[in-house]
Amino acid sequence: PERLVMAAAVLNNIARGAVVLGAGVSAFQMSIYNVDGGFRAVIFDRVFGVQKTSVGEGTHFRLPWFQTPIIMDCRTRPRNISSSTGTKDLQVININLRVLSRPDKDHLPHLYSSLGVDYDDRVLPSIGNEVLKAVVAQYNAEQLITQREQVSQQVRKTLTARANEFHIILEDVAITDLRFGTEFTAAIEAKQVAQQESERAKFIVQKAEQEKQAAVIRAEGEATAAKMVSNAMEKSPALVELRRIEAAREIAETLAKSRNVTYLPGGSDQGGGGGASMLLNLGQQ
Repeated sequence: PERLVMAAAVLNNIARGAVVLGAGVSAFQMSIYNVDGGFRAVIFDRVFGVQKTSVGEGTHFRLPWFQTPIIMDCRTRPRNISSSTGTKDLQVININLRVLSRPDKDHLPHLYSSLGVDYDDRVLPSIGNEVLKAVVAQYNAEQLITQREQVSQQVRKTLTARANEFHIILEDVAITDLRFGTEFTAAIEAKQVAQQESERAKFIVQKAEQEKQAAVIRAEGEATAAKMVSNAMEKSPALVELRRIEAAREIAETLAKSRNVTYLPGGSDQGGGGGASMLLNLGQQ
């Protein structure tokens, strides 16, 4: 019986020790928390409220139940903001904006207290649409195309200033898509076609003018050549005789190539006179 009592006492001591050890381990686990890379923790104290400073990366201690860490993502995150707005000349366009944002680490407690963990969902869409509508309304639809870089810079500058009011830092702001209404798109296409037709008509007119000038120059050259030939004939009758001989030679060469033409040389008569030569055109039977 004494051994049983001793064994029971030992088991009780072991059980108590295990309970104390388990309670200690549990209390230790509840007293520490981890903050991963790219995150920071905002501490909510049940007595003093949200602490004014945030906690960086690593393992940290806290008072169980009294203090609760809220882990917030401080990495840069992308977001697309779409808006349908009107231009200065009352054209409706759809514009898409890509924004890279992150929270200001020095103001995380205030950001959490005023907006919560989903601060970007509450702020960026509203101020993005506000800035887009205000900037686009200052330009005509055509200027949004020709001055796109200027429009993008103005949107970036204005939106960055508005986001800083909420302690949100914008790393980059860019216009990724710009779509016009069907009527304006059709008007642009019609304008392009009209410009192409105008350029084509201008080319045809220029071509006709060049051909006209070429014809005038050619006629002037032929007139000058005829005048020179006329003057040469007046000064030298032998030139006329030379041209007659050349023409006769060309005619003779043409007739000689014909199978139906026969040349008969002229004979001499008794009086010593020469007879005339003849060309006979013999038709085929």
